[in-house]
Amino acid sequence: MMPNDKPETPSASVPATLGGARVWAADVDRGDPGLLAPSITIRARLDLPSRCRNNPGTAETASHRTSAPAASRHRAPVPVASPPMTIVHPIGRAWITTGGTGAQNYDEFADEAEITAIIADNPHSALAVEMPHRSPAAAGRPYAACLDDAVARLEQTKKAGGYRPQAETIVLYRISWPVSRNAGADMAAAYGLYCMVDTDQISTSAEEPGRVIRNEDVFVEKVRERVALADATNHLLSPVLLLAAGTPGARLHEALAAACDGAGAPAAVDVDQAGRTHAIWPLPPGRDADRLRELASAGDLVVADGNHRSLAAQVGGQPRFLAVITTPDSVTIQPYHRLVGPLPISPTELVNRLAAAGAEVTDLPGRPQTPPHGGAVHLYAAGRGWAVRLAAPRGADALERLDHALVESQILAGPLGLDAGDKRVTYVGGDYPAQWLCDEVDAGRADLAVLIAPVTVDDFLAVNLARRKLPRKSTWFTPKARAGLVLAELTGHTA
Repeated sequence: MMPNDKPETPSASVPATLGGARVWAADVDRGDPGLLAPSITIRARLDLPSRCRNNPGTAETASHRTSAPAASRHRAPVPVASPPMTIVHPIGRAWITTGGTGAQNYDEFADEAEITAIIADNPHSALAVEMPHRSPAAAGRPYAACLDDAVARLEQTKKAGGYRPQAETIVLYRISWPVSRNAGADMAAAYGLYCMVDTDQISTSAEEPGRVIRNEDVFVEKVRERVALADATNHLLSPVLLLAAGTPGARLHEALAAACDGAGAPAAVDVDQAGRTHAIWPLPPGRDADRLRELASAGDLVVADGNHRSLAAQVGGQPRFLAVITTPDSVTIQPYHRLVGPLPISPTELVNRLAAAGAEVTDLPGRPQTPPHGGAVHLYAAGRGWAVRLAAPRGADALERLDHALVESQILAGPLGLDAGDKRVTYVGGDYPAQWLCDEVDAGRADLAVLIAPVTVDDFLAVNLARRKLPRKSTWFTPKARAGLVLAELTGHTA
């Protein structure tokens, strides 16, 4: 999450706005200011400019538990036959990169200037479409005012040959990297499947039927932007990362690895900022594709990354959303830290209050690192570091004892008096090392760094499958599915 991309407080049953256009309304749990609770009822009102609607005279309305309304401009890609009960479908009209369009997802950055630099270096990057207000030419214009630029950039990239169309396809996906920096090192690999998934399968509580589990709070503005971008461009550029759990996930992993190994030369290859190689192979309809879709549909799918994109599909009335389905053996969870500033009290007063409340506080020499395991968090402020073991409340369950939950309740909400959605709290994902956060504090751009050990994949799955809710911004999955490799056109018409 970016420093200036902070949640705002929504009003219950009041339409949100984007650049003066009423976008959607939500019945919001006021107990969590600035965030949408995962079990709220969303009532989409897409009163967008006429170019963004099929019927410019009709406000489009959708419930997040229903399929797309008749008035919605979105319809599923070209229908194709599906095996019974599958919730995983081919992309009716896909656009496959020919190279040079891949990018980190829009929400992977801690500094907005990084996005501008990437777009300046590569105007065909998917970021130039997804974040048009961060392009060098945006000149401070708001997101809504830059949507025409996003449409133009996507069309220009298509005309320049940056993408080629392909109908009724799923896409094999492999991410590979050397396990060490030594020459000739073995390669590690993660596997996934680009596809479309039924939006009406998204479930946010045990009371809601559905096999796509999403249990994380989201930031209102992000959802607004994703809805507006899909309506303006008529494409989905970034997939939702779904984790296939349990035995079905293990079987899918084996099948995807075998399929990639036997697929020959990839259709496209892209290398990310960490040196990982992303390769894709489109598969046409047929027995192999049907088998992979059946395996991917065999069990529950947990949203690992892309909570905003999945909610935007519901709010925007999209009957299906673009996804990469991956497996537990393909991912790890990196730390998700916090920067805080300005502080309402001094760092010394903060540490003293924590100790007085029962925390075990130990001085650390020099700059702290990320804790090697859960049970303690590391703080850095004013050139000093501390290890803090927070005391869980009596009777707390495993979820309530997680370090991220204790940071919210005992550091942010406790002595600092801050809600986790406060603008003074910045969430920094695992691509940024602990020393980067310490640098931000030393440079005066933040007052406090809170370093937290990562949640384990097993804990993540256990909490979600039990239909509990992890603390916000507590999981940073790697490797992430890359934006701009496979696009889904939402109308299915011939361009």
